[in-house]
Amino acid sequence: MELLGYLASLLIGISLGLIGGGGSILTVPVLVYLFNVEPVMATAYSLFIVGLSSLVGTIPKYKQGQVNLKTALIFGIPSIAAVFATRKFIVPVIPNEILAIGGLVVTKSILMMVLFAVLMVFASVSMIRDKKKKAEIENGKQQFNYPMIMLEGAVVGALTGLVGAGGGFLIIPALVILSKLPMKQAIGTSLLIIAAKSLIGFTGDLSNYSMDWKLLMIVTGLAIGGIFIGDALSKRVDGNKLKKGFGWFVLVMGVYILIKELLLS
Repeated sequence: MELLGYLASLLIGISLGLIGGGGSILTVPVLVYLFNVEPVMATAYSLFIVGLSSLVGTIPKYKQGQVNLKTALIFGIPSIAAVFATRKFIVPVIPNEILAIGGLVVTKSILMMVLFAVLMVFASVSMIRDKKKKAEIENGKQQFNYPMIMLEGAVVGALTGLVGAGGGFLIIPALVILSKLPMKQAIGTSLLIIAAKSLIGFTGDLSNYSMDWKLLMIVTGLAIGGIFIGDALSKRVDGNKLKKGFGWFVLVMGVYILIKELLLS
């Protein structure tokens, strides 16, 4: 199972390099089911893995002029504050046993995995839908819907804090709609936001948990290596077709986790 876990860690990075996102949604299931990491701890590990991988992915985007620093700052501040507060203060006080429904006892771990599975289903729908509309680059002055951007940033940050996923499928549409960014800039900017909020959110866990740094660094290193492989492959493979196929895979995984946690546990 560990060998499968290392292979899956590499595939997480490859998917990020190939289709610009989606791979981070698999990080928690890989940690839980292949490395036997407890779900709450897995969400903490995921923040580090996703954050560092996204930071590496941001570098070439920044060099290509596809990162809008002003937008990243406006969206990122409430998002970073929300994810840090969620990891530092909210997650530790969630009771281990939340409620009992018939013979099913909903524990903190089950709740985390169910929330994550629901997020996977939403993310898969976002990847499967065929969006043929291309974002037009506006020549005029960029406009910001500040209240909505800050609200969206806070919501995405809280969600990231709870389940340990980057939330790129939520951030990218928000940047296009609320900040009027071209799609390529939205993707690059979202990577920077994900990196900042995930890594800073992870610091909120440092005083709450004892980390397995060896496992963390191996999985993160493989994911980062996968990004470079995926980036090289992206020049030869149609990313849109891959994204749709990957979306179906994520949907199946999300449904499997829901069935396993609610019916088979």
